[in-house]
Amino acid sequence: MRYVAGLDGGGTKTAVAVADENGSVVHTFTSGAINYNGQDEDSIRLSFQEIFATIARVCGGLDHCVQICIGAAGVSNPTVITRLDVNVRECGYQGGLVITGDHETALYGAQEHLHGIILIAGTGSICYGRNEKGLSHRTGGLGHLIDDEGSGYSIGRDILTAMVQANDGRLPPTEMTRMVYKQLSMETVQQIVGFVYDQSTNKKDIAALAPILTDACALGDQVALTIARKSACSLFELVVPVVEKLSLQEGTLAMAGSVLLKATFVQTAFVKMLEQHYPGMQCIIARKDASSGAMLMALNRLNEIEQQTNNISKTIIKII
Repeated sequence: MRYVAGLDGGGTKTAVAVADENGSVVHTFTSGAINYNGQDEDSIRLSFQEIFATIARVCGGLDHCVQICIGAAGVSNPTVITRLDVNVRECGYQGGLVITGDHETALYGAQEHLHGIILIAGTGSICYGRNEKGLSHRTGGLGHLIDDEGSGYSIGRDILTAMVQANDGRLPPTEMTRMVYKQLSMETVQQIVGFVYDQSTNKKDIAALAPILTDACALGDQVALTIARKSACSLFELVVPVVEKLSLQEGTLAMAGSVLLKATFVQTAFVKMLEQHYPGMQCIIARKDASSGAMLMALNRLNEIEQQTNNISKTIIKII
């Protein structure tokens, strides 16, 4: 039996899906991150070794895994693709390898093909679409310092902003103040400022505050509801250029990421905007995750290669 595998290289972990040549998933697992935007060479090398050791065990040897697809961030930088390729080959894998952007594997998993739109709002935010002519367009996903509006990070940042502004009277009191203090085990704004500007605090620490928004909105907190509407608007703004440039007004948009799947008030406001502006568009929850999308892309690549081989064989037979 031959096998294929798909890797989704996230910021903190790598999700892996292994399937047989018929497309039946035989094993899924997670390992360390392989993202060059946030990890060092040594930790990435160790993660690859662990990943391929597991793939070898599941497939009965690496030579039985004939096609792998890796979806990773930062592949617009050609050095990233080269470095990932080297990592894979150092693990002893000699089969077919496709390395692409994680937005493509996410779209394939969400739609189970490479047509349509995916909107992801987790720690960061990005929208990516491809039409049936093969044209694609991407918006967002450029990092929390200059982008990622509507994401978990931006919500967490806005919660902290609202908290300090409520403290000095620029905004009315908000339930989120009490909730932030409780989650961070703090009691003063000065402690909050220290937390925010501490060099050990990262974007995921800020994004971890995002779930507070839903709880505060459920209490009718007007400051929280304003942030939820702002987030929904920012996400909708990501979608519009993709829809218009690719003429996908009648297409399907898949939602993924913790903000769109768990922040009820943000999701409701976003879907309402989508329905108002694009009544012919279908909005769904992503059918499968990005590792499954990468696995499906690997399987599709295997089938393409086999079809090309069969066509060549038929041509040779005709010539003979």
